Amino acid sequence: MTREPNMAIGDATLTASGIARLANVGRAAVSNWRRRYADFPSPVGGTPTSPSFDAREVEQWLRQHGRLHRASIEQWVWRHIESYQPAAQITDALGICGAYLLVRSQQNEPADEALLTPIQLATRLAALDPGLAELVGDLLPKQWTPQLTTLLRTVNQLAFEQAPEAAFEYLHNRYVTSANPLSGLAGTPDSVAEVMLALAGTGARTLDFTSGTGSILRMAADLALKNATITRCYAQEIKPQYALITLLRLWFVHLRARRAGHPAEPPVVHVGDSLLADALPDLRADVVVANFPFGIHDWGHDRLAYDPRWTYGLPPRTEPELAWVQHALAHLSPDGTAVVLMPPAAALRPAGRRVRAELVRRGALRAVIALPAGLMPPTGIGLHVWVLTQPNPQQPPTAGLLVVDTTTASKTRPLNDIVGTAWRAYLSNDTAEEPGVHRTVPAIDVLDDQVDLTPQRYVPQPNELAATPAQILAKISDFDELLEELRRGLPPVQQVHTAALHAAPQADIADLIRSGSISVHRATSRTRSVSTASDNAVLTASNILSGRSAAGSNDQAEDDHPGPRVQAGDILIPIIAREIIAHVATPEQIGAELGPGVQLMRVDTTRFDPWFVAGVISRTDNLRVAGRASSTGSGTLRIDIRRLTIPVLPLDQQQTYGQAFHQLAAFRTRLDQAAATGTALARDIADGLTAGVLGVSP
Repeated sequence: MTREPNMAIGDATLTASGIARLANVGRAAVSNWRRRYADFPSPVGGTPTSPSFDAREVEQWLRQHGRLHRASIEQWVWRHIESYQPAAQITDALGICGAYLLVRSQQNEPADEALLTPIQLATRLAALDPGLAELVGDLLPKQWTPQLTTLLRTVNQLAFEQAPEAAFEYLHNRYVTSANPLSGLAGTPDSVAEVMLALAGTGARTLDFTSGTGSILRMAADLALKNATITRCYAQEIKPQYALITLLRLWFVHLRARRAGHPAEPPVVHVGDSLLADALPDLRADVVVANFPFGIHDWGHDRLAYDPRWTYGLPPRTEPELAWVQHALAHLSPDGTAVVLMPPAAALRPAGRRVRAELVRRGALRAVIALPAGLMPPTGIGLHVWVLTQPNPQQPPTAGLLVVDTTTASKTRPLNDIVGTAWRAYLSNDTAEEPGVHRTVPAIDVLDDQVDLTPQRYVPQPNELAATPAQILAKISDFDELLEELRRGLPPVQQVHTAALHAAPQADIADLIRSGSISVHRATSRTRSVSTASDNAVLTASNILSGRSAAGSNDQAEDDHPGPRVQAGDILIPIIAREIIAHVATPEQIGAELGPGVQLMRVDTTRFDPWFVAGVISRTDNLRVAGRASSTGSGTLRIDIRRLTIPVLPLDQQQTYGQAFHQLAAFRTRLDQAAATGTALARDIADGLTAGVLGVSP
């Protein structure tokens, strides 16, 4: 059971966002409290648009009003780090916390003991690792600031109540996910790291020369310990803060290995640019893994023109990734394996084809694996994994290049299973291929003018069609019925000389609103987000256009005023659009909360038919009257329905027209469905003709 730590906030200031995190509410709730409660603390700094508040005063107010969120101690620690000022030093604060937790993991003092001083912390770190003490020493002040005092008191308690290593891993994970936009860190997800290490295997020495915060290396060390084997981890990282976090994470695993009785050697982490200032020039590792930065053209091309690492050719200035690849090979032992992440463009860019050709020709490049798109945030592209080994002139040449495409198969099978199966077969000289997934390509097939290493180019596609010939013919029959149903869906109309609607008097909607016959509503909260994580259904503009039911929202703060609920007969209209589209709420939409971008018109049904009103205000010419240019710059308009007029007819005549407008709305929906169905059918027919399972009737 967790409990709220002492000195939860301390002598610091908080912004509105920080207060919202303490109370576990949205920022809108904080704004509401400031307006509604006269005793809410006054700002002590900041600006009128971004004020800051005394943290102790805020904590006291939240406690008095029962709004202080009772989070776990590790969550409190993270909140202190997240709100650390200046924000640019959040990474430093995380490193100091990790160092403190590492030292505490060696001791059993009670949590309320006086804090270690900066000098005491540095001294105890030096007893473990002088290099670690040096990295931390650059961050330590002569004495703790009020912010750090508050933070470390909470860390001190955390170290007493749970395993320090697990606590630091929690803080690191929060940092990677929450601080990503600030830090620019592109971490390696566990699923990708598992694949890389499964390909690389194990060895006595493991190197990551662009370690970031050490995610791949830590997993390698942890897997080795679980398998009762030993690997010594080596790392180099250009950012000192990341190098410190890497070293701390590796030391936690190293201490576990010591406690388990393994004669492990401590990790080695250096700070610096691996290409320009290689700190480990003589290291030959059994395993080399790396997720290096892409597209850095100022990587030292001119200064490294005659570098001995370029045994496969001088990397062009625009191909820094091929420099990293050769750097990995230069640090590889004769029987070792290197696994690196690559951008897909590096497999086919013209500038790098000579180096790629040499890597394939000499057998250094063993496999190229295409990963699914979106697996490596923040990038949305599907990256490649390259597997490399040192060519051995005494051994027969390899069977060829293994190419694996996981982009489709990963939807039905675990990523590690797909890659592991293909790699094990390749290592056993089994050249069997799986259509659509993997194949061993002879080197001669790759060494053309392009040397394109993209796996999808070589993987044989499965002969299975999305639909069998019988299913395609059945779909054609169903599509004929759909088209006939679509034709019958139009309302019966005829030409007339003068219709009642044409001669009807007009009434301003603004006047009808003032009289109470019509009301217009919009959502009150601008901060609400929509997801499927909650039962609190929120209706959006896309729901109106598609006629779908509302999605769930998980972003309502305690004091947010909920938006109006949709009732039967309500008319729903997007606020921003290229045309006026008004639909009467469907049964599935009734009861949902009005979301952002939607306005609701509610009519007195004893005087107006909802579908009649929806139909007449959707008239094309009304856009000229009600539409005002929006601020999006996309050519859309902001719809103000108060500026429109509607014809006044007896209710029975309105209902006749309303039925026709209702039919037209349903017709448009079915027309969109028919278009989507027809597009899919055309694709199936084309695939069937191409595959030779369908023929053209004479």
